[in-house]
Amino acid sequence: MNIDHLDAFMYVVHLESIHKAAEALYLSQPTVTARIKTLEQDLGIELFLRKGRGLTLSEEGKAFIPYAEQIIRTYQQGKKLLKKEDHPEEIVIGANLITSQYFIPFALPSLKKAHPELRFKFISASNEVLLEKLLQRQVDIAFLKDVNHRGVQKHGLLNNAVKLVVYPEHLFQFQKKITVQQLANEPLVFFECGAFDWNSVYHLFEVANIEPKIDFLVDHLEVAKSIILNQHGIGFLPSLSIKDELQRGDLIEIDVSHLLQIQQHIYATHLINGFAHRPVWDAILLSVKEFNNQSILTIN
Repeated sequence: MNIDHLDAFMYVVHLESIHKAAEALYLSQPTVTARIKTLEQDLGIELFLRKGRGLTLSEEGKAFIPYAEQIIRTYQQGKKLLKKEDHPEEIVIGANLITSQYFIPFALPSLKKAHPELRFKFISASNEVLLEKLLQRQVDIAFLKDVNHRGVQKHGLLNNAVKLVVYPEHLFQFQKKITVQQLANEPLVFFECGAFDWNSVYHLFEVANIEPKIDFLVDHLEVAKSIILNQHGIGFLPSLSIKDELQRGDLIEIDVSHLLQIQQHIYATHLINGFAHRPVWDAILLSVKEFNNQSILTIN
C-alpha cells in the first residue's frame, strides 16, 4: 500500500471528483484513476461504484475513510517529527472577510499566547475559496458561513445575526414596535456582501408592497457603518461588525423580531475526520468564549 494512493483516494472523496482531485494534486486524471485502482487491488475491494463517467463511494469505501485518514495523519506527523524542521509546526487558519476583520485579530494573539511553540498562518478569502482550500488540505480550519458538504464537519461558534441599528436619539429608539411602512420611510443603508443572504430584507418590503427608501447601497461594512454613525441613515448590519459600537452606545439596536429575523452563525469548519490539533481546538473555543464575554467585562 502506497501513501500516495491513499492520498489520491481521500482527495477524490473530499472533492467528489477525479478531475478536481487531479488538479489539486497536480496530476493527470489517468494517474489518479490508476492510483485508486491499485489501492482497490491491494485492499481487494471496490472503493467506488462506477457508472459511465460518474462514480460514487461504495459501502466499503465509506467504511475505509477513517482508516485512510488515520494512516495519512500518522504518516504526516511522523514525517514532521523525523524531519526536525528548523521552523515550528504551522497551523493554517482561514476565515471569511467579516470574521477576518472582527474576530481573527482578537483570536490569533490569544492562540499564539496559548501555543508559543506553533506558528500560525492566516488566510482571508470568500466562503467558496475557503471550502476549496479546506478540502485540498491547504487550510487546517476555516471560519465561514454554513456549508453542506459530506467532506467537512462544522461547529457553530459565533453568532452573527443581522440587526437593525440606528444612531442615538433616533425616533425608533423610543418606539416599541415599528412598522414596515415606518422602516421604508427612513433613509436606508444597504450593505450587500456575498457572505450573507439579504433576500429576507427585500422580501419584507415586497410582501408589504412598499418601496423602501434605499439611499445608500454599499459593499463595504465600515462604509455602511460610518454612514449610520454619522446619522445619514439606518441599516441592517451583521452582529460581529457592530459589537463595539453597541457596547459603547454609539449605535442602538432596534428590535424588529416581529417583522423578520436573520439568524446567522459563523462555523469553525474542518475535514470530516476531525481537527488534528486538539490543544489548538481547545484554545480556539476559549478565544471564542473570551470574545463573546468582552461586553460583560467592559460593562463591569
